[in-house]
Amino acid sequence: MGFTPSKADTSLFLFNKEGITMFLLIYVDDIIVASSSDSAVSALLCTLSSDFALKDLGDLHYFLGLEVHKHSSGILLNQEKYANDIIQRVGMQHCSPCPTPLAVNDRLFLTEGSLLGPEDSTQYRSVVGALQYFILTRPNICFSVNKVCQYLHASTTAHWTDVKRILWYINGTKQLGLTFQPSHSTQPSHSTLLSAYSDADWAGDLDDKRFTGGFAIFYGPNLVSWSARKHATVSRSSTETEYKSIDNTTAELIWVEALARELGISLQEKPRLWCDNLGATFLSANPVFHARTKHIEIDFFFVRERIALNNLMSSLSLARIRLLMVSPRLYVIRN
Repeated sequence: MGFTPSKADTSLFLFNKEGITMFLLIYVDDIIVASSSDSAVSALLCTLSSDFALKDLGDLHYFLGLEVHKHSSGILLNQEKYANDIIQRVGMQHCSPCPTPLAVNDRLFLTEGSLLGPEDSTQYRSVVGALQYFILTRPNICFSVNKVCQYLHASTTAHWTDVKRILWYINGTKQLGLTFQPSHSTQPSHSTLLSAYSDADWAGDLDDKRFTGGFAIFYGPNLVSWSARKHATVSRSSTETEYKSIDNTTAELIWVEALARELGISLQEKPRLWCDNLGATFLSANPVFHARTKHIEIDFFFVRERIALNNLMSSLSLARIRLLMVSPRLYVIRN
């Protein structure tokens, strides 16, 4: 039918001929169609109906648990109905809301509390698995859900308390979600704003001293990709921790760039990567191997290659930039 399968997303099919652009997103037997022409959509549905039994549900409002709300400034994606289902599953629909999904000083241990029984352990895994899907529209609980996911094999009463705190928070913020606004950066008079923010905590896990790294990628004002994930190896320094997190962020940026090109979005400016660690920033631009970085795997150094090829701009945080502007000699000494 003239569609081309996307190389960046196997569920996406693209059509761009004779001034008509269509995107077809498929998950099993659920389909979303976005098109520049209503008549093209009608022709597509007519052709598909000759071979498959189809039901046109009209404008997009609900898809795989995701609710789509259109308003004057854009669209809002949330999962309020899905949140209610999770809370009702554990009988907490009348619980008091909590202001945060995780306490600031809450540091979980593997052996903290007593082990849950078989029935409670099953409920723990069921609820945590449901929360993993809930973060599709709630990046603000991504870190908290990642923490409780690490104890699925040996969940305790302390871990279950943290899961309930997340549910308390969700119960008071069910209407929250992701807002997407039209970006002016696609216009020739504006520069494309594809920016990423990377961070990590050194030896943040109290059991095995591994770190959790995370990133957030924005296209214009819209958050399009994010992650909070525990790393598989132990780092010897905060610089190594931050640099490995930058590596993961760069890989995701490359994927976002590839998807944007397939969608016909022309990036007018190189993506910008923000990091608040001086050592990791210097390492990404300095071709000299230092003794403290010889143990880092070779594949992590492709960040430096991207910067050398002028495909990526690495930046310090605003606070660090102000510090360097006030004390330029500090930059020379620390470098």
